[in-house]
Amino acid sequence: MERYRTRRLRAALVALTAAGGLLAGCGASDSGGGGSSADSSNKGGGFPAPAPDRGYGGDGDEQRDTSGDFAPGPDPDHLSTFALDVDTASYGYARRTLAEGRLPDPSTVRPEEFVNSFRQDYERPDGNGFTVTVDGARTARDDWSLVRVGLATRPARDEGERPPAALTFVIDISGSMAEPGRLDLARDSLGVMTDRLRDDDSVAIVTFSDEAETVQPMTRLGGNRDEVHDAIDSLEPTDSTNLGAGVETGYETAVEGLREGATNRVVLVSDALANTGDTDADAILERIASERREHGITLFGVGVGSDYGDALMERLADKGDGHTAYVSTDEDAREVFCEDLPRNVDLTARDAKAQIAFDPATVADFRLIGYDNRRVADEDFRDDTVDGGEIGPGHTVTALYAVRTEPGAEGHLATASVRWLDPGTRDPHEESGRLETDALHDSLGDASPRFQVAATAAYFADALRGDDGRSSLPGAPALDDLEEHAEDLARRTEDGEVRRLAEAIGRADRMLD
Repeated sequence: MERYRTRRLRAALVALTAAGGLLAGCGASDSGGGGSSADSSNKGGGFPAPAPDRGYGGDGDEQRDTSGDFAPGPDPDHLSTFALDVDTASYGYARRTLAEGRLPDPSTVRPEEFVNSFRQDYERPDGNGFTVTVDGARTARDDWSLVRVGLATRPARDEGERPPAALTFVIDISGSMAEPGRLDLARDSLGVMTDRLRDDDSVAIVTFSDEAETVQPMTRLGGNRDEVHDAIDSLEPTDSTNLGAGVETGYETAVEGLREGATNRVVLVSDALANTGDTDADAILERIASERREHGITLFGVGVGSDYGDALMERLADKGDGHTAYVSTDEDAREVFCEDLPRNVDLTARDAKAQIAFDPATVADFRLIGYDNRRVADEDFRDDTVDGGEIGPGHTVTALYAVRTEPGAEGHLATASVRWLDPGTRDPHEESGRLETDALHDSLGDASPRFQVAATAAYFADALRGDDGRSSLPGAPALDDLEEHAEDLARRTEDGEVRRLAEAIGRADRMLD
């Protein structure tokens, strides 16, 4: 039984992502790695103050039902357990929606995907598995802090060191994919990928509209690139969207072309607007359950389109032991196919789960920010038959907690543990890290720039989830102040992704005025 319960707190605030490994020549950016030398400097404006007279659990005039789980004070375990997740689609789709002059539907906003879209500054392990970083900073609200749990995998291997890849691309060619930025973008990106994959890699292509068809069986690229290019160039939009048939045929094709010693993956490219055949994620996944379980073939979902079936794609990826990303521009496509996909082809950990134990002597309340669909029962942390997350090299996973300490508390605050199975031997491993109260930064402005980027992304996501554009998190500034701080962080980190975050916050603020 999960040791969680939801509490209603009094809260009212003004609102407050190396390509080495798979694709040679895609660029050296590592969206999960450390930043430039500018990241090490904390100089700059302090973190903006919370919106006036609004406080998380404070004495504002309004009541807000905050979503998420809180640890009950008398619970001696004070545990929080979740499966690791490196999806970023929610943030990418929100950015596109805002750029088109619309606020994203709150149901499509997943804070952990906002946070995990940005580089972090964690040390990395030498081999498979994770390093664990736990740090935190006090907010301007009495006794409330933000605690960051950071997990990092090793850097991606050099091009010649990884196993060969056997990739089955399942491409949506339904009528809705005719919109610019959908099938045309996928076609161009797949063409670039084909040129950059190794000769010993293999590619299969399955298309689906009202029916599914294998247009290219699993084909070794050495000597056959022109044949694969011809299949990609032939992709044209047709009729309705039978996504279930596409996924089923894709997995059948992947099994037929299964390569021992290779990394076998299905890559689904779709707007996920299923309207024919099975449209339920569980029903679709049940049809390919044996392929997933017996052969370990996982799913990487790439979402496209201004109208996008976010819930279906996210459910497919979560239950298919995979990940999702969203693309709307050439730059997005380059990042996904040159960076995200390589990190999701090779594996460093299977069924990875995290468990944070908060010390009841020092912690009164806590809330995990996001991961709503990734919660795991506390007693299942060491049950290796319970699904966790599949994580590749070059990744970081960040979880933020809002934590209320007991007044005057000193000593041990929390211990964060991660458990995973070795991708080859399936042997279990664990690593952990601790946080003491005296290691908390005195303010968010004293924390590292990358910590502040994570906090900014979380505040933004939480504000988008509120009916009135307010965040329920402690210390949340108004959106105009958050935009200004994000601009300052972009200058200090020299990170274009943080600059784009500032732009997205600004757009949301103007729409909510």
